[in-house]
Amino acid sequence: MRPLSLAARQAIFSQETDEVFLVLLAISGIGLATPLRFVNNSADLVSRGNTYLAYPFRISLPDEREDSPAQVSLSIDNIDQSIVTAVRLLTQPPTIRLEVVLASSPDTLEAGPFDFALRGVEYDAMLVRGTLAFEDFLSESYPADSFDPTRYAGLFAA
Repeated sequence: MRPLSLAARQAIFSQETDEVFLVLLAISGIGLATPLRFVNNSADLVSRGNTYLAYPFRISLPDEREDSPAQVSLSIDNIDQSIVTAVRLLTQPPTIRLEVVLASSPDTLEAGPFDFALRGVEYDAMLVRGTLAFEDFLSESYPADSFDPTRYAGLFAA
C-alpha cells in the first residue's frame, strides 16, 4: 500500500471533498536545456521550487496484465508549437516523470515519481501523442558482461 498524507486519505475516504489531485508532468532529455514542466490544472503551480505550467494533457493508464509490460498513453493538447518544437530538438527518447500532488499541498508527493521513456511520438495540429514505457529490463542482456579472452585474459591463461 502506498503511504499517503492525512489530507489525501481524508479526501479519498470522504463522501465530498474540496481537495483536488493534480498530475505533474516533466519532460527532460538530451537537447532540452531545461525540463518542460506541466500540470493538468487551469492555473500554474509551484511544487518543490519548480514551476509547472497549466497545460491540458491526458494520461491513459495501462491495464494490469501479467503477460505484457505496462504502457501508458500520453496526449498533450497542441495549443502552441512549443511542445512540437521541443520534440523535434530531441536526439534520444525523452524521460517523462509523472507525480501526483494535492492542490492544497503541492510540495507533498502523494504518488510517484514514475519515470518513463517516451516512445512513438506522433503529432498533428490538435494533439501530441506518445506511449510511455518503463525501461525494458526484460531485453537487457544478463549478465551484463561476457567472459571473453579480451576482457578477462586471466581466465583463459594456460
